[in-house]
Amino acid sequence: MATPSASQPVDLRGVAVVGASGYGGLQTLRLLQDHPHLNVTFLGGERSSGKRWKELVPFLPLPGDLTVQRPDPEAIAAAADLAVLSLPNGLASTLVPALLERGVRVVDLSADYRYRSLAQWKEVYGGEARQYPRSDDDLCLEAVYGLVEWEEEAIRKARLVAAPGCFPTASLLALLPFLQQGLIEGSGIIIDAKTGASGGGRAAKEHLLLAEAGEAVAPYGVVGHRHTSEIEQMASRARGHAIQLQFTPHLMPMVRGLLATVYGRLRDPGLTAEDCTTLLQAAYRHSPSVEVLPVGTYPSTKWVRQTNRALLSVQVDPRTGQLIVMSAIDNLIKGQAGQGVQCLNLMAGLPAATGLPLLPFYP
Repeated sequence: MATPSASQPVDLRGVAVVGASGYGGLQTLRLLQDHPHLNVTFLGGERSSGKRWKELVPFLPLPGDLTVQRPDPEAIAAAADLAVLSLPNGLASTLVPALLERGVRVVDLSADYRYRSLAQWKEVYGGEARQYPRSDDDLCLEAVYGLVEWEEEAIRKARLVAAPGCFPTASLLALLPFLQQGLIEGSGIIIDAKTGASGGGRAAKEHLLLAEAGEAVAPYGVVGHRHTSEIEQMASRARGHAIQLQFTPHLMPMVRGLLATVYGRLRDPGLTAEDCTTLLQAAYRHSPSVEVLPVGTYPSTKWVRQTNRALLSVQVDPRTGQLIVMSAIDNLIKGQAGQGVQCLNLMAGLPAATGLPLLPFYP
């Protein structure tokens, strides 16, 4: 299907969702359900191929009750202008080249195109690299990193967008304004992050069982977590030279939500929390999905639950000269599917926040 101009919105654009029954796919379909300009026209899946959607997911009916099909590039191109791939790492790379050749513009929710170096992806995702041999270095270089608030213009023009991981999204939104302005040291940055069990995906995993994860808080991936290098890549770009930082994630006994607390040493110890809040407000003044809270108000994951909003808050410890930035998101929405829809919106020539929830149902 021919691709219309990215700068001119049309009344309705066809979207293929591949990997539709996983958490990322389900969130994407729910967000597109009431979208004024984007319409789901293709559902893709391997194990669920041939089944009616209502049979698979009776709690989320879709108009027309589509049948899930094998993700064949020809079939996808015949049905859709845009595609969201919510697939295991490595698998998206088997579809993307053929989709791009057929004029389908792609948002990939996996890690396959987040690194500009294929060699680095192979190093970080060793198991997947062995399972899915790749040689698409050119597409790794072409892909736009889909952190919407920092890459909006590039996303509008992109054929291929690599949506960031949930931890990098929360961490980078907090960190990038201060690195870009040179207000914190490039060394000694620490990110302490907590997330809900849905971040592990829908497939059964022992450590995500209720009996294992309930009533417990546990760190994991303490050294060498995959998202560390992803965060460092964007942080280095913002700072203008290589950045190494410490990142530690923790699993919390909740379904959804993510809170990242970022620590960095101020280069000017005279800066106050009010000064740093003003900087964040200026950085995100045109970003409806990001809200900067007043000094002394700290974000809760419940405040962003089931929304595409990120809440940021800043504090400064004058005793240590330490900047502390807190960032709360819903890991499945702003940290995954909602950000993917933001990218689709931009690629379709629409405002980034079109059709996306920004206010929670509380509590």
